[in-house]
Amino acid sequence: MSGHAAFTSALGPSITRYLALKEALGRAYAGERRVFEHVDRFLARQQRGTSDLTTDSFAQWSLTLQHLSSGVRRNRMRVVRNFCLYRRRTDPSCFVPDSVQFPPEHQRVRPHIFSEEEIVRVLSTVDGLRGVTRSPVQREVFRLAIVLLFTAGLRRGELVRLTIGDYDSERKTLLIRASKFHKSRLVPLSMDAAHEVDAYLAIRRARRRPSAPGTPLLWSGYRDDGAYSGGGLGWGIRMLLRRTGIRTSGGSTPRVHDLRHSFAVNALLRWYRAGKDVQAKLPFLSAYMGHVSIVSTAYYLPFVEALANAASERFARHCGTLITASSLPGGKP
Repeated sequence: MSGHAAFTSALGPSITRYLALKEALGRAYAGERRVFEHVDRFLARQQRGTSDLTTDSFAQWSLTLQHLSSGVRRNRMRVVRNFCLYRRRTDPSCFVPDSVQFPPEHQRVRPHIFSEEEIVRVLSTVDGLRGVTRSPVQREVFRLAIVLLFTAGLRRGELVRLTIGDYDSERKTLLIRASKFHKSRLVPLSMDAAHEVDAYLAIRRARRRPSAPGTPLLWSGYRDDGAYSGGGLGWGIRMLLRRTGIRTSGGSTPRVHDLRHSFAVNALLRWYRAGKDVQAKLPFLSAYMGHVSIVSTAYYLPFVEALANAASERFARHCGTLITASSLPGGKP
């Protein structure tokens, strides 16, 4: 808890204990902490800091969030509600906000699933890049970034934090260190992806660019530590996608995160088409992608019509002969 400003409202001690509990359980909780800092400042201004959370004070605090999108407001209100549920364990009279009154959830964005042909187009666009004085391996960096995002399903933040030492050239694996949910994992690469990493590192060495184990895998000359920021890498990939002209079904440029979606959906499609038990395979995909549970992995199942078509085709192959006209309502096919 050191290094953080103290909470000064009447709820300060309870907030401090709650955050300590969450952090002891391995949660970073940095975003939630900022929410509580905002709540704490609000309550500290109310009646000289003696105000507790009530129906009225929670409603007044919620009004200070009106400039935010409905999804962000809902999430911040949910954070406070979870804290109130924690307090109620020891104080049955504690106020708990009614989630029915929260703003509606965001409608989930339908992901764009990249085809292999589209990825080839993106890589062709990457090959047209030229190195610049400060970033002489820019072309090679973005080629490797696209390959790893599409074939290994990495998160953008995981990719920019990789060092050369995280790649095992013998086992062809990447070590993803303490990523989201504080989980580390080994990610085996496909032979093609491993070949791309090996070729990229060979170019780094040939051009006498930093190649020590602790240097960033995606190296940029624009920062002292040589690392790309998540925002910088994202901007570069979006620029490439715009140049390629690939569009979603709604006509917009795909998101960088859609490459991770594409990896998951393509893995599921391969299993369906190979006749595998997809439900039994979900835990493996969950572990590979660093999900906290298979519930997160199952999120990909309903998004893409191709998955439903593959499931229907599989059912028809195995069970189609069992369905006859006489077995259907009214005896009609």
